[in-house]
Amino acid sequence: MVMILKERVIENRIMGDPIQMLYKMVISGQAAQTATPGQFVHLQVADSNEPLLRRPLSIAGIDKNTEEVTIYYKVIGKGTELLTRIKENEYISVLGPLGTGFTVPDSGELLLVAGGIGIFPLLSLIQAVDKEKVKLKLLWGGENKQFIESAGLIDIEKMGVNLDMSTLDGSLGTKGLVTDLLESYLGDNTDTIAKPKDNGKQNLRVATCGPKGMLQAVTKICLGHNVPVEVSLEERMACGIGACLGCVCTVKDLEGNLKRKRVCKEGPVMDGKEVVWDE
Repeated sequence: MVMILKERVIENRIMGDPIQMLYKMVISGQAAQTATPGQFVHLQVADSNEPLLRRPLSIAGIDKNTEEVTIYYKVIGKGTELLTRIKENEYISVLGPLGTGFTVPDSGELLLVAGGIGIFPLLSLIQAVDKEKVKLKLLWGGENKQFIESAGLIDIEKMGVNLDMSTLDGSLGTKGLVTDLLESYLGDNTDTIAKPKDNGKQNLRVATCGPKGMLQAVTKICLGHNVPVEVSLEERMACGIGACLGCVCTVKDLEGNLKRKRVCKEGPVMDGKEVVWDE
């Protein structure tokens, strides 16, 4: 059952270089009790002069003990700008947690591929994986060093994940696209990929989030190496609960039949091979 909650904001601050306009918000309340990696919350933004739709923001951290959910967001319009004005100990209306999240593996290897702020939904997945049972690798691409550092590089390094980075200008990590890192990694590990574990499960899985073009490229690369991939999609949303059909995307089933799915309900995480990218 979808719940509208009143959550207390215990942190809402800018991160790193102010030019990047990246913010961290931590809310406390019931949402953390049912949240899972890959889900999102629909936050109410208030303006006395103009009613605005809620803003869907990915869940980046879940702490059930302290009942805290962490959210990162980039200011890109009026709604997110209004979010920055919320002060500590104020309350915010939260719809959720919503959507279908990532599969959390209990064995094998999980390769995470993040493009830009697509890193944020993957953080809760890193947090949830048992790193003693699952080999974890993160490939992260961004525009430049300033962005990567402002988006929480130091905190991510502390999470115990093996990390390779790329930047468009070469100011940090490898110069180029994160898909270049993916091609190289899968090419270097062809033998491991080709050998499923004894229980028949695929040894390597990929989870990815980023711009649509990047997701399409990542899916193509993964399927070319016979590696299953889950993608976290982004679409404009109104209701967030699947009623308005404003965020539908086209998918195909195993028989090749085309269908429509709601990103807010059946997603935002979907099997990459079922998404019709060039609809």
